[in-house]
Amino acid sequence: MTSNELLAAYGAGNRAFCDAYLRGANLGGADLRGADLGSANLRCADLRCADLRGANLVGANLSGANLSGADLVGANLRGANLSDANLSGADLRCADLSGADLVGADLRSAGLSGADLRGAIGLPAAPSIPGLDAKILAAVATGGSLNMRTWHTCETTHCRAGWAIAIAGATGAELEESIGPCAAGALIYYASTGCVPDFFASNEDALADIRKCAEVRS
Repeated sequence: MTSNELLAAYGAGNRAFCDAYLRGANLGGADLRGADLGSANLRCADLRCADLRGANLVGANLSGANLSGADLVGANLRGANLSDANLSGADLRCADLSGADLVGADLRSAGLSGADLRGAIGLPAAPSIPGLDAKILAAVATGGSLNMRTWHTCETTHCRAGWAIAIAGATGAELEESIGPCAAGALIYYASTGCVPDFFASNEDALADIRKCAEVRS
């Protein structure tokens, strides 16, 4: 199947493209919302800025693919091969990346808020902080502030991801410098708690969830 054939079929209402062979396909900027590309071969495909919200990419081969700036909100990438893929600036909020192969993937400025990273391999090393939510809660209770509108406001005011980075110290700062605050905060949270929370919640909702998580993990 060529990229033009895929786009024509999608435009005609077809969403079923399981096992499609699209190696090296040029799909930059394509609208593929909700497409079923399970087990598709998209190796080295150009998917820059493509709209893949809610797409099924379970078991897809995306090794070496360019997904920079792609919208993958809510996409199912469970078990996908993303080795050496360019995910810089990709929006992966609430995406299922469980069991995915991310060895060598570029995660700079990737949005991983709420993503499922369980069992994913090749993630950049991140510090594990015992009782992370409790430590954030303690920091906020002793003069610090939670501001979910920006990553860092000052040394004592951060969003949830920002607090995770700050509490991780120099290692957290280095990780943030390398891949950006959203990805760094997500990886620190995953290494520390096994999950990634919503980094774009309101102050009230974020604080309530921090309290809840601190209690559950105490």
